[in-house]
Amino acid sequence: MDHWFHRELQLIEEQGLKRKLRAFSTGNESKVIMNGKKFLLFSSNNYLGLATDIRLRKKASEGISKYGTGAGGSRLITGNFVIHEQLECEIADLKETEAAIVFSSGYLANIGMISGVMKEGDIIFSDAWNHASIIDGCRLSQAKTIVYEHADMVDLERKLRKSCGDGKKLIVTDGVFSMDGDIAPLPEIVALAKKYNAYIMVDDAHATGVLGSDGRGTADYFGLKDEIDFTVGTLSKAIGAEGGFVATSSIGKNYLLNNARSFIFQTGLSPSAIEAAREGIAIIQNEPERRDQLLKNAQYLRLILEESGFIVREGETPIISLLIGDSHEAMQFSEKLMDEGVFIPAIRPPTVPKGSSRLRITVMATHTIEQLNTVINKIKKIGKEIGVV
Repeated sequence: MDHWFHRELQLIEEQGLKRKLRAFSTGNESKVIMNGKKFLLFSSNNYLGLATDIRLRKKASEGISKYGTGAGGSRLITGNFVIHEQLECEIADLKETEAAIVFSSGYLANIGMISGVMKEGDIIFSDAWNHASIIDGCRLSQAKTIVYEHADMVDLERKLRKSCGDGKKLIVTDGVFSMDGDIAPLPEIVALAKKYNAYIMVDDAHATGVLGSDGRGTADYFGLKDEIDFTVGTLSKAIGAEGGFVATSSIGKNYLLNNARSFIFQTGLSPSAIEAAREGIAIIQNEPERRDQLLKNAQYLRLILEESGFIVREGETPIISLLIGDSHEAMQFSEKLMDEGVFIPAIRPPTVPKGSSRLRITVMATHTIEQLNTVINKIKKIGKEIGVV
């Protein structure tokens, strides 16, 4: 058996696709210590800096003091605390929906929502660049899954038009796509859903706390909050805690409570994570300047890199995709940046299509202008060294 695994790992390494873990001895701040060395961090989803905010830490400690370190069981048996339900009300208020249901991770929320709602005989229309958790949810659902070209509304309508049967139809899309940072064409999706009588699910993991008024997300950004049937999100990115959720109607919540296996059989979210998330949501709504600074930082970095000749995906979110193409060159670029004290990971197949390896840069509200300029100068220097620009 060891021989087989060794051979497979060797093949992965030869393709420039081998992955490894790195250990942080600090939290996800703009400056970190990783594997014993200091780095500027430009790879974190801690967009607003809340994961290390003293107020969230304090609330997490209070949750432990009152309720203990764990939920002690699934929420349908012994693991449902008052604060779980308070958090759900606060998420519903943020998303302006009737209700919300909390899962122990965003991954569990996606697979639970999709596989809980969609069954054999139903049809799912899924964007080609959707997150892996959406893909896995589609597989688990036993519904027919039809993949449409990324953000291609002509292709989506063609496939909606050709679909037939009496089952439910569900269009599934990321709100903000995690590898390129582009925003889903939600107005067109809503129009097609109405035309072909389909439900809509939006994964707002990278949009919650980032887009829309008070960080309400993609639907609010487009003024379409009343048009989305299911909004999935995470508490572990801009909100700064841990866990996932589905914001929906009251009947949608009750249906998931009774049909989403990843909710029914999960252990409830820990008290510390719940209380941290509640504080994070409150800060997002009360401190819009954090979100303003985040988007300002992203715009500045994206603009300078474009002007410097790099191929950067268009967008306005804090995810900046600097395209390299070859996986070996992307790895070389990332490693040279690490030698310069900057951590930006190389993203390679199968996470992205072959030939589209890139540096995935993520900006935080807590990055200073000095740090932004430092990373710009180092990217420009290394880009010239390896012939990317």
